[in-house]
Amino acid sequence: MRTNRIRTTALAATALVAALSLTACGGGNEGTKSAGPAPAAASNTDGKAEPTAPQTPETTAPPTGTPAENASTPARGKHAGGNGNETAHSGTEKAAPAAATARTACTTANTTVTVTEVTRPINHLLLTLKNTGSGLCDAYYAPRLGFDGAQSVFPILEDSKPQAVVTLAPGEEAYAGIGLTGEPGQGTLHKSKNLSVHFAKRNGSTYDTPAKLKLPAETYWDDNGFVTYWQSDRATALTF
Repeated sequence: MRTNRIRTTALAATALVAALSLTACGGGNEGTKSAGPAPAAASNTDGKAEPTAPQTPETTAPPTGTPAENASTPARGKHAGGNGNETAHSGTEKAAPAAATARTACTTANTTVTVTEVTRPINHLLLTLKNTGSGLCDAYYAPRLGFDGAQSVFPILEDSKPQAVVTLAPGEEAYAGIGLTGEPGQGTLHKSKNLSVHFAKRNGSTYDTPAKLKLPAETYWDDNGFVTYWQSDRATALTF
């Protein structure tokens, strides 16, 4: 009997040790962290859950050309052409030249002409031509003078020819001197009251319409007199 009691006691002790071992193993799982609740699923209008698609990072499409091409291709500016080959405006281009100023011959249509008597030199008159137009006019050659009663055009003094044609801007004047007579006693004197002034063309011919002038009182002339070319100043016109 004593032997059975010892065996029973030994078995009970063994069972107790096994139970304690199982309890210790179960308690070790409590120290492990939980992964947490699963993310809530999206729901549709009927209350059923829909799976949520996984998020993926956005990507940028690479340029289509090679690195060299992408680096050397210029951006097209405001003035670039359709194919990109046109030369850009540099801003240093010279402006187109302005149109040449219109100019014409001096005539009765764009000028006024007057005749006056001068004290020096003696037996001289002075013609003054003024540009009344809106553009430049050229006073070609010398005026062709016609005294009333004369049979021919008054002689022109070739020695008075200027180096260049006199050009008048609006408001400017040209001058021509008239020597009424030659050496005293060498010609027949004529008295005139009126004078016609014909303007020359570039080719040397004259315009049909002359300027009609009233001469100073007691104007006498002879065939040895002369008229100068148009001059740019009064003093030169009266030098001859």
